[in-house]
Amino acid sequence: MDKHFVSTSFGNGMASVATIGNHSVQMDTTADNGGTDTGPGPKRLMLASLAGCTGIDIVSILNKMKVNFSDLKIDTEATLSTDHPKIYDHVKIIYTIKIDKEEDKPKMEKAVALSEEKYCGVMAMFRSFAKLERKIVFL
Repeated sequence: MDKHFVSTSFGNGMASVATIGNHSVQMDTTADNGGTDTGPGPKRLMLASLAGCTGIDIVSILNKMKVNFSDLKIDTEATLSTDHPKIYDHVKIIYTIKIDKEEDKPKMEKAVALSEEKYCGVMAMFRSFAKLERKIVFL
C-alpha cells in the first residue's frame, strides 16, 4: 500500500507551511477570515491539485498518441456550498490547448475523457462530493 505523508506547521497567525517531500507550500487565508493572505488557501490548493493531476495525465496520453500540442492551460472554477462545512459542490474544468493538426482534436477529447474517467485519482475524489463539468477550448 502506497502512503503519502505531509507535515504542516503553523507559525504566524493563520499561516502555515506544508512540507511535502522536498517541497514547501505556504498556505494562509484572506484578511477577512483572520489571515494575512501570505499564501493560497487550502481549498484553492485542492483545485490546483485537480488541474495538476488531470494535466499530467493529458500530457502523458497525448505524448503516447504522438499528438503535437502547445499552450495547454487548465482553469478550474468552483462554487462552495452555502452551509458549513463549506465544500465545493460544483467544479468546472476548462482545458485550453493548441493542437497542431485538426484531425488530432478528437485525441485531445479522448485524453480528457481517459483522465477524468480512469486515471486521475484527484478527479475521482472530487467526483465523490462535487458535480464536475468540463469544457475544451481549442486555440
